[in-house]
Amino acid sequence: MRVLFDQGTPVPLRKYLVTHQVATTFELGWGYLKNGELLQQSEASGFFVLVTTGQNLRYQQNHTGRTIAIVVLTTTSWPRIERAVDLVATAIDSAAPGSYVEVPIP
Repeated sequence: MRVLFDQGTPVPLRKYLVTHQVATTFELGWGYLKNGELLQQSEASGFFVLVTTGQNLRYQQNHTGRTIAIVVLTTTSWPRIERAVDLVATAIDSAAPGSYVEVPIP
C-alpha cells in the first residue's frame, strides 16, 4: 500500500512499515502544499494513507468523498512513537478508504 508521511511525521517510522511503499512530502517536493491541496495531490498520485501529526486536520477539511485514509499521530516525538509503533502500524494496516483515525501515543 502507498503511504505518505506529512511534515512532522518522524521518518524513522518508515523502517517499521516494510510491507508498504512509504514516501514523504519532503521527498516529493510537496512541502509547500496546504492541507486541501495535499489531500488532492496525494489521492491523484495514488496514495492510500496519509500519516500526519496535524491534529486539526479533522476540523479544517471536509473528508466526505475522500479516497485517502488519514492516520493522525498525537505527537511528533519519535521516542514515544517508536514505543507505540505497533499501534501505528495497525492503524495504517486497517485504514479504510476515506477514514480518519487518531492514534493516541502515550
